[in-house]
Amino acid sequence: MSKYLLWKLAGMAVLILLLLIPLGMVDGLVSERQAYREQAIASIADGAAGAQTVSGPVWVLPYQQRVLEPVPNQPGQQREVWREGSVRMLPDTLSVSGRLNTASRQRGIYRTQVYRTELTLAGQFVLPANAGLPSDAVLRWGQPYLSVGLADVRGIKASPVTSWGGSTASFAPGARLKALGSGIHAQLPAYSGAAARVPFHFKLNLDGMDALHVLPLGRDSEVSLQSDWQHPSFSGRFLPDSRNIDAQGFAARWRTSWFATNLSERFEQCVSSGECEDFHATRLGVRLLEPVDVYLQTDRAVKYGFLFVCLTFCTFFLTEVLKRIAIHPVQYALVGLSLAVFFLLLLSLAEQWSFALAYALAASACVLQNAFYASHALGSRWRGLGFAALLAALYGLLYVLLRSEDHALLLGALLLFGLLSAVMVLTRKLDWYSLSNSPRLVEEEA
Repeated sequence: MSKYLLWKLAGMAVLILLLLIPLGMVDGLVSERQAYREQAIASIADGAAGAQTVSGPVWVLPYQQRVLEPVPNQPGQQREVWREGSVRMLPDTLSVSGRLNTASRQRGIYRTQVYRTELTLAGQFVLPANAGLPSDAVLRWGQPYLSVGLADVRGIKASPVTSWGGSTASFAPGARLKALGSGIHAQLPAYSGAAARVPFHFKLNLDGMDALHVLPLGRDSEVSLQSDWQHPSFSGRFLPDSRNIDAQGFAARWRTSWFATNLSERFEQCVSSGECEDFHATRLGVRLLEPVDVYLQTDRAVKYGFLFVCLTFCTFFLTEVLKRIAIHPVQYALVGLSLAVFFLLLLSLAEQWSFALAYALAASACVLQNAFYASHALGSRWRGLGFAALLAALYGLLYVLLRSEDHALLLGALLLFGLLSAVMVLTRKLDWYSLSNSPRLVEEEA
């Protein structure tokens, strides 16, 4: 192979490596803008309720138990001591249902989803005699209460009231149960020590942002959520048993039991040891995702930037070899910079409009720019239009790759195979050893 081709290939390799610098800067800018968005969303959450997790209810029964203990320094003598404790009962059955009505909140150019819902919590508690404590224990029962945990109590928009057996009770601030974190509680009627089966029912008018989760604390739990949001992401330890997503929104239903969640044991571990990570992680719910994350899509596009530059340079190089046209390294560099600017245009436009429109505008601008430049660099308007058509095809293929996350690898492999086949067909009769001089010198000698 001639020295000219070796120097040309080496120069192209250096230019491609240098163009990784602006591509890396654009990639860093994507991360920076994404961080700005997170800050904007956090500032919205500072003035409104954040993502909500509903935990409970838990029936708490405080008591004092009489015990006899040895008197210090008096062998054989005992004294009476009342020790405090509490019984924490989880629901035997629990049903949670509600509809999330969504709205948008915006800070500058950044937007997030908020919701308002009326959750209905119903079920029943089954309590054995003496709350499961030894039958011979001497007890004084304190004031029982119902504890409900909420991730952000600012989301409560009306004072809830619970129906408890044949009575009602109003909720007050504070969960009064460390395992549930922040929340609310309701004072309940006094407990006599007899076995009980108590139904309960109350509603929570709740505001939140981005996500709603539920800890299914019932021995048997059922959660039903509906919304007008069309792009849900079901998250947590359990996926819905049934779901329906259409143009009107979504509806989802979960069913769990202690056999699947082991929440009774996790709850007791949380209360006794303070290690509550596993307990709080056993939740289910939904996140309200944006249909297209412009930063994620742009970041994926930038990752194809290296391949994009390589394919464009290969097109220039094949034109130079097949048509015997001299293309200066500076011209390669300008076209490469134009490709890098495309990703910057894509990011800036996608923050203002939809990703599809931003992609179409950025790609059209770069194709027209390169069509004008290539028609002069290649010495022919038709060659310039042909190059622009190839570039437009590459942009189209890149968009298909971005939209087809599950099949991106397959489509990328087919694309590379097809392009390699095209190069092999175009150069099948080319005598590379005959290219002993630069195209410009060949034209002058001819």
